[in-house]
Amino acid sequence: MFDNYAWLAWVGAALALGAIEAATVDFVFLMLAGGALGGSAAAAVGAPFPLQAVVAVVVAGGLLGLVRPWAKRRFTVRPDGARMGTAGYIGRSGFVLETISGTSGRVKIGGETWSARTANGEETHPGDEVRVLAIEGATAVVTRVIPPI
Repeated sequence: MFDNYAWLAWVGAALALGAIEAATVDFVFLMLAGGALGGSAAAAVGAPFPLQAVVAVVVAGGLLGLVRPWAKRRFTVRPDGARMGTAGYIGRSGFVLETISGTSGRVKIGGETWSARTANGEETHPGDEVRVLAIEGATAVVTRVIPPI
């Protein structure tokens, strides 16, 4: 039944795998779709089904081993070394809401209120500008920014 149209079945499999890739965006199903296209090419030149399957597996394996690592590095690079999560707060500036000492206080960083403490135990007062040195749990470790004269 599919003897003359086996290539079409492989293309259908590639399209289905491509649709799954659109949902996962991890480059695995895209590489498997590439393997299915390899099987489709083998079917188009008249190869028997076992050879089509071998071609599909070899192409998919090659893509997974060689192309996927490159694609992951290429498309997951953050511009200018941007960091995510709490690491993204390190180096940012904020403003003191409640006096910050070596043990407690409140600071506003990027529109969010954080509990804070100073790194060296000095006190900072409301309105002072501070810079985040580290995030320890839910506490920002900060230091006062001395305004230029």
